Amino acid sequence: MTALTAAPTREARILGVGAHRPPRVIDNEEVCTWIDSSDEWIQQRTGIRTRRWAAPDVSVVDMSEDAGAKALAAAGLTGSDVDAVVLATVSYPFQTPAAAAVVAHRLGATPAAAFDVSAGCAGFCHGVALGSDLVRGGTARNVLVIGAEKLSDFTDQHDRSTAFLFADGAGAVVIGASDEPGIGPTVWGSDGGQADLIKSKFSWLDLRSSSGDAALAAEDPAEVGEDVERWPFLEQQGQSVFRWAVWQMAPVAQAAMDAAGVTAEDLDVFVAHQANGRIIDAMVKQLKLPESVHVARDIVDMGNTSAASVPLAMERAVADGHAPSGGLALLIGYGAGLSYAAQVVRLP
Repeated sequence: MTALTAAPTREARILGVGAHRPPRVIDNEEVCTWIDSSDEWIQQRTGIRTRRWAAPDVSVVDMSEDAGAKALAAAGLTGSDVDAVVLATVSYPFQTPAAAAVVAHRLGATPAAAFDVSAGCAGFCHGVALGSDLVRGGTARNVLVIGAEKLSDFTDQHDRSTAFLFADGAGAVVIGASDEPGIGPTVWGSDGGQADLIKSKFSWLDLRSSSGDAALAAEDPAEVGEDVERWPFLEQQGQSVFRWAVWQMAPVAQAAMDAAGVTAEDLDVFVAHQANGRIIDAMVKQLKLPESVHVARDIVDMGNTSAASVPLAMERAVADGHAPSGGLALLIGYGAGLSYAAQVVRLP
């Protein structure tokens, strides 16, 4: 009989973190040239002052490569040390191949396993769960987990309910072996019954024109006529998403703390998906976080970067000295699906 030899279980932790923030800054005044709104209204409703958009020739892969390289450097590793690359995104514009495979190649990680995760704004925390389990189970030595989005490609600048929200960027972490537990159990789930609350307006199949060619969006809608209206812009039912996040995500975050055996007083940093400043405020209140806990508010100048928001906010907390090395951070992502995931991690 052939034996199935299992590698010994070991612990996992985050070894390094990196980020890519596009240089172009779009303030609320510019957004208000697209839609009928005001800087005051946008800040009051979302907490966003500015957001970053990548240049037209910069891709999800480009941003992922930069963030991944920085995370590897912070961990003291190179691409050849990576056994798997997990890339969370909803804005890579190709069905295949996975963006992760291209990123792995660029970073010199070939022949590492590489795959994309599509779990909306919860994607990065899903990736952390997968990376941790791969290391703990002995399948991988080091796993590069990336959250990257170029949501500007799928933002309808004429949609008053979303034009001010979405942005671009990438964040990454390296997960490797540890003598002590460094990543707590993940509490995650989904509710597909509410899938229509956040979605693309059209599927890829809807982009086919009558001649069978793909219809492309253009700067001037007149160039493509009705086809431009069928671009898969992101849309959401904002009020319903807000209520769901405010009332149902704090219990998920609390469950992650309970699973990790920690309390709010043990935390150093709280990193929630940067969807809306008011949602973050509500979660802080419901979780009864003490003032000693630093609350990440990357949304103020980065906007909503979906799967990239948690690693971007975590990287800033570390870089700015708000997160001590070895400190505990509560992470939670939530969004399209509807999906969610949360875990407590020890910071590098």
